[in-house]
Amino acid sequence: MARVEGSIIINAPVEKIFAYLDDPMNGMDFIPSITDIRGITGQGVGQKWGWTYKMMGLPLKGEAEVTEYIRNKRCVVKTTGGILSTWALTFKTKSRRTRLNLVVEYSIPVPVFGKLSERLVLRLNQREAEFAIANLKARLEG
Repeated sequence: MARVEGSIIINAPVEKIFAYLDDPMNGMDFIPSITDIRGITGQGVGQKWGWTYKMMGLPLKGEAEVTEYIRNKRCVVKTTGGILSTWALTFKTKSRRTRLNLVVEYSIPVPVFGKLSERLVLRLNQREAEFAIANLKARLEG
């Protein structure tokens, strides 16, 4: 599996950050390649939704499900469909500052992109993860 990760300190209380990330619709605001979130059901562990993600210009569709949920501490989401992935977000707070750590492990859909594109996809996805957490910081500190 491929892996991207990022970490950032956000000058906001963990409750504000976790609440924002608790709503899957907000993913379209800070993750540039998500073009659609739909059919959200449930809350906490077991929450599910559909998504569309553009990877190298190709729309990939799938489903997401929250598999681990510890409010203001950790959330894990597994995706199936166009991309198999696990998104782990952990939160550490000190005063009114929060360190958000993001680790995404995923399978590159090689039949779609081919082995030659795999390296490029890895670089683009790492850049996307870094951009997403910087975007999140900008939205939540404002």
